This record gives sequence, C-alpha cells and structure tokens, in this order.
Amino acid sequence: MLYDKDIREPLFDFLEETYGKIRIIEEKQMGRSRADVVMVMPSALCGIEIKSDADTYARLSRQVRDYNQYYDYNYIVAGTSHAGHIAEHVPEWWGIITVELQDGIPDFYLLREPKENPKVNWSHKMSLLWRPELAHIQELNQLPKYKEKSKSFVIEKILLKVEKEQLKEQISGELFERDYNEIEETIRKYKKDKLLKKFDR
Repeated sequence: MLYDKDIREPLFDFLEETYGKIRIIEEKQMGRSRADVVMVMPSALCGIEIKSDADTYARLSRQVRDYNQYYDYNYIVAGTSHAGHIAEHVPEWWGIITVELQDGIPDFYLLREPKENPKVNWSHKMSLLWRPELAHIQELNQLPKYKEKSKSFVIEKILLKVEKEQLKEQISGELFERDYNEIEETIRKYKKDKLLKKFDR
C-alpha cells in the first residue's frame, strides 16, 4: 500500500521530468480546503490532489470545487486502489496520474492530460499572491499603488487593467521568485508602514 508520504518526492521528480521548469509549493490553503501540491509553470498554475491507497473520497467533491476556483489546470494522483474508478470522481478536464509500486519504487503513469479549467476564478487565483507580490505586479504594469486599499480592491483593479495572458506569466513569475524567509520580513515591514501612516493621520 502506498501512502501520501511515499508518493510526494517521487511525484515531484516525475513532474519535473514531464514539465521541465516548475516550482512545487506544498499544502496551500484555498477556500475551505488545502491543495496538496501547487505546481507553478511559466504561465500557469496547476493544482494537484493526492489520493493515496489509504485515502477515501469523503472530502473529494468539496476539494474539487475549491481546486476549480483557483488553478488553471488540475490533476488527481491516484493510488492503485482508486485507479479503476477515479475518473468518475473528477471533472473531465482534470488530468489523472496513477501510481503503483514496481519493485518497491513508486511508478507513475499519465492516464489523462489535463485540459484548461473552465471554472477558474481569477480573483481567487490572484488571492494566492501576497501583498508585496501584488504590489510588484502593479509596478510592472505601471498601475497606482492603492496603498490604503484592501487586497481584494487591488486585485480587481489589476484584473481590469492587465491582459489575462500577461497576468498568467506575471503571477507565475512572482511564485517562482517567492522567498519564504525574505517575504515574511517584507510583509512585516509593509504592515508596519501602513500602521505608521494611520498614526500620522
């Protein structure tokens, strides 16, 4: 039996061999669910749900709804016990990867390529970015800074002003460059500056 922990690292190697330049982000919050894996590609984000042999379908319908809101493409990675029926549980535009043990090593098979997700919500997708990353996209597109405005306000303004194809690359670019150590300090400074401006007024 294959468990989630047995699948992850070999899966990342398989995805890198398949897609080339990617970045893997694990356990990303999305709505009421959490994406097991987000695969960042040069101009798209792909959500990946892992259903190991030890998992059930109990939460899958809700997870599918959430993945569909956030990512350009989606995959489900299914252990042997699910392989025969997994296509019945995900939309036809989801890709399917099956995994089984071969000589003690996880072996992956691309059963179905994903198609572009028709249900992606751009406001939700952009909410995956942090404020400093959104600020950089505003700068790249020569937009006002809107420093006093909410994150959702900024996202809507970007969506009004920037072409989606250009935005796809810029979102991926921000996630490729994301430094989890550095970004914490940047966010702390951003919040401190905002607080100081309130006191100044």
